[in-house]
Amino acid sequence: KIELKFARTVIFTVEEINRDTKLLHGVSLGYRLYNGCGSENLIRAAVEAVNGEDSKGCSGQVQAVLGHSSSGVSEDINLILSSLSIPQVSYLSTCACLSNKKRYPTFFRTVPSDRFQVIGLVQLMKHFDWRWVGIIYSPGLYSEEGTSEFVKEAEKEGVCVEYRLPYSKIYENYFNTIVQTLRESSSKVVLLFLSLSYTKSFLSEIENYNITGKQWVGSESWITQADLASVERKNILQGAIGFALPQASIPGLGEFLLSLKPSDEPQSAIIKAIWETFFDCSFSPSNTSTMCTGTEDLRTVSSDYTDVAYFRAENNVYKAVYLVAYALHALLQCQNGSNPTTGKPCVTKDDVQPKLYDLVNWQIREDVFACCVLPNQVPRSVCREPCPPGTRKAINKRRPVCCFDCFVCPEGTISNQTNSPECLFCLPEFWPNEKKDQCLPKPTEYLSYKEIMGALLTGFGCVGVFLSLLTSIIFLTHKDTPIVRANNSELSFLLLFSLKLCFLCSLTFIGRPSEWSCMLRHTAFGITFVLCISCVLGKTIVVLMAFRATLPGQLSVLTFTLIQVVICILWLTINPPFPKMNMMYYKDKIILECALGSAVGFWAVLGYIGLLALLCFILAFLARKLPDSFNEAKLITFSMLIFCAVWIAFIPAYVSSPGKFTVAVEIFAILASSFGLLVCIFVPKCYIIIFRPDQNSKKHLMGKIPPRTL
Repeated sequence: KIELKFARTVIFTVEEINRDTKLLHGVSLGYRLYNGCGSENLIRAAVEAVNGEDSKGCSGQVQAVLGHSSSGVSEDINLILSSLSIPQVSYLSTCACLSNKKRYPTFFRTVPSDRFQVIGLVQLMKHFDWRWVGIIYSPGLYSEEGTSEFVKEAEKEGVCVEYRLPYSKIYENYFNTIVQTLRESSSKVVLLFLSLSYTKSFLSEIENYNITGKQWVGSESWITQADLASVERKNILQGAIGFALPQASIPGLGEFLLSLKPSDEPQSAIIKAIWETFFDCSFSPSNTSTMCTGTEDLRTVSSDYTDVAYFRAENNVYKAVYLVAYALHALLQCQNGSNPTTGKPCVTKDDVQPKLYDLVNWQIREDVFACCVLPNQVPRSVCREPCPPGTRKAINKRRPVCCFDCFVCPEGTISNQTNSPECLFCLPEFWPNEKKDQCLPKPTEYLSYKEIMGALLTGFGCVGVFLSLLTSIIFLTHKDTPIVRANNSELSFLLLFSLKLCFLCSLTFIGRPSEWSCMLRHTAFGITFVLCISCVLGKTIVVLMAFRATLPGQLSVLTFTLIQVVICILWLTINPPFPKMNMMYYKDKIILECALGSAVGFWAVLGYIGLLALLCFILAFLARKLPDSFNEAKLITFSMLIFCAVWIAFIPAYVSSPGKFTVAVEIFAILASSFGLLVCIFVPKCYIIIFRPDQNSKKHLMGKIPPRTL
């Protein structure tokens, strides 16, 4: 039916050209139609072309051969014609291989090469992000070459082919392999690159199997064949998409095709056979069918032949005939390489941008076929989903390029793009979020008043200040009592004052480190503690001097404190403490801390405090057995024992504690040692003052003291 329609289109076009008085003036085109099926017909056509036998009453050598619709047949024809320099014009042979002018020098065509169709199909798949596809093809030059071109182009554009399966009408095991692959494959898109006859055979077989969930993409050979649609094939063809030859309108051709009668070609067995098929009749007497009259109306028949609303391949046939006519016209007008009328070259090349293809999408509704693209859900077909941000894409050498691997970015790195080939490190001040697709500023950590630990330490420091102030008030209100006046009341008040400063200096360690707070916290701590220890040392010396006249006189508290002041001044002058962002201990956060500046200065301050504490402990230990009802040396010894134990334990804890816990350990040591001094030295005295006033007398204090030896 299709070939008959092409043949009738040739006749219509030749007659139209011959009626044109401006084209081929004085010359008429002739033609002879051959059956293109079978090698014998091809050889006969070629031989007649060589011999120049009569064609429809026209004598002379054949000027051109139109055909064939099959790429493989066109190749065979041109191998004969090219040696004779006879041009061949095909209206439907699309194989890109035929564009090789070295091998097929006289081959021309009015249909786009499959090279363009292949590029369009690959771009179509890229548009819908179909990166993982399968291919079913048929034997023959058209399908095999087209499939090979598609695979090459797809590889360039990042579209991977999961399988390439040949379909054969003969070998059943080929089809079984196709069915099994369609059921087991992960790709959702199938390119059916088959000729029309193979497509009809394939669909008639595949419709018996429940193959669903596939997006079919068709080649131009079958994508516009509405007669392929049926209810049984709806699950296959619904949504099928592909490129088709563009539609065209040819005035008069439709009426010419529908006016065909068997009497127009009484010798044509083909027309009679088709007529009998169309009208279910017979030109020969038969008991099973009615007799054909030859006057039946083709307008009452629905078939490919009678579909004359628009023309696709027929337009290529129409253009092929006109191509030959215009070429002959140009040759006839040509004299010495130019047109004598216009003076222009015989052949000119216009800058034309032809419309190559129409995009066709099958939508089958209520058994109606419509060529239109509808907004529907687009199937997704990828071997591997794109690597999301936060991962990197790695090519798997053992699989196609589309079947890549995705690896989560390592710690400290991010990727903020899809399919990122590598992960990037964040800047030192930043750290990846949980998804590892963005670098966020690292959270800062320092001991704050707002957190529980900082609030508790602040509370204990304030309690220490309050208790020191309360003790001072108690001592001040009972300053004339023997227990207050004993062991130098001035040193007691100075010690209480220094303890207040010790408790207060612990608060300087809490909060965001700054340049001034870093310098203040360590120097204030060093000076106030030396002042405190110096007072205790002075009280110890007072006890010893009361019973050992050979000991030197009272040492100055100011002298000991000034030495520490000098050490701190040197520390602040040479290399003072400064705020620092520690990004080494934790990877995901920044520790705001005070760097020591000079480690020598820091340990010199601590060492001097330790030296005074040790000296005080030794002297108090020596005075522990001196006679007295209330021997303060014992209390000083115990307080110094606690003080030394706290600071000895402080050193390893300070070195090993991370981040804000380092500061917390230092504050704890300050508070613990301060509370130790306050409790051990002053609580027993306050107890006597408040609860045992009867013991707060000189007689009680001196009751057990023996006479001094002169």
